Amino acid sequence: MATLELRGVRKTYGTGEVVKGVDLSIKDREFVVFVGPSGCGKSTLLRMIAGLEEISAGELLIDGVRANEIPPDERELAMVFQSYALYPHMTVAGNMGFALKMAGKPKAEIAAKVAQAARILQLEALLDRRPKMLSGGQRQRVAIGRAIVRNPKCFLFDEPLSNLDAALRVQMRTEIAKLHQELEATMVYVTHDQVEAMTMADRIVVLNGGRVEQVGAPLELYRNPASKFVAGFIGSPRMNMLEVAVAGHDGAAVRLTLPGGESLAVPARDALVKTGARVTLGLRPESLNLADDGALRGKVEVVEHLGAEMLVHVRTPQDDLLIIKAPDEARIHPNQTVGIGINPARSCLFGEDGLALILRVDALA
Repeated sequence: MATLELRGVRKTYGTGEVVKGVDLSIKDREFVVFVGPSGCGKSTLLRMIAGLEEISAGELLIDGVRANEIPPDERELAMVFQSYALYPHMTVAGNMGFALKMAGKPKAEIAAKVAQAARILQLEALLDRRPKMLSGGQRQRVAIGRAIVRNPKCFLFDEPLSNLDAALRVQMRTEIAKLHQELEATMVYVTHDQVEAMTMADRIVVLNGGRVEQVGAPLELYRNPASKFVAGFIGSPRMNMLEVAVAGHDGAAVRLTLPGGESLAVPARDALVKTGARVTLGLRPESLNLADDGALRGKVEVVEHLGAEMLVHVRTPQDDLLIIKAPDEARIHPNQTVGIGINPARSCLFGEDGLALILRVDALA
């Protein structure tokens, strides 16, 4: 398989710069996901790796070899697009083996590689069918099979599941994760869906405005986001944010004054924040609980029942909307006034510039 390295990679269109100096190393057999909002540059970055977009500045190295000037068909990469792009007049076997046929490979070799890919993707019974006879998930598996038969150094996926319904997306992301394990392949995957990123990636690259906000394992980004942007983008429901004041320091903790006047001590290491500063306290829904003696109070607006748990949306008197994850057996209804408890050990703190001020004590556990 392959290693990929991006050194100061930039992309400009006219006077507009859409990728603004990306440095990134992708290890052999690693599954890396690019995630971010629309327009952040993730698909453009993937297309530059594939050779479909010219690199305006910087270097791309594939297995240590500069690849900026190498044509796409010579990079030994295979790309799976959002649209299946299957030939309607060809069978599944014909679609999967077409690239090998055009490369002049022997029929026996093509048949063997198509059969192997069909076995991996559970398409053996569908090889004689045409695309119109297939479901969306089956068509996507054929598109992936077309990439597998080429035995590429690296697989590139550009939002391959966005055209599927919710149930098929769940099924297909499981199949792609299993495929990564079976092929032991290097894979780079682009999505705007942070759930896909969290469930599939070895490492996630969060992009924002053409720049890398943070790179790390899924739980690292979830537990210890480097900025408010990452904290708000990774995790569903998103992290709750409260504007608070720093009341002082108590050894390894920072004392905060919450909206409403209650005090909270947040464990911190080397928190470079002055007394009196205004900062943002970040709290995941599971870091909050319903408690009569809680530090905050508010009125329930919405209750979302999810089976084993529920999400309780609570509006505080200071007009902060908090989402709390609670067990489904709790007797909560709209317009009810509730107390909200806080687990300070599972909190984040951000400065006025939006960057994290502390490393949570359990972040590296």
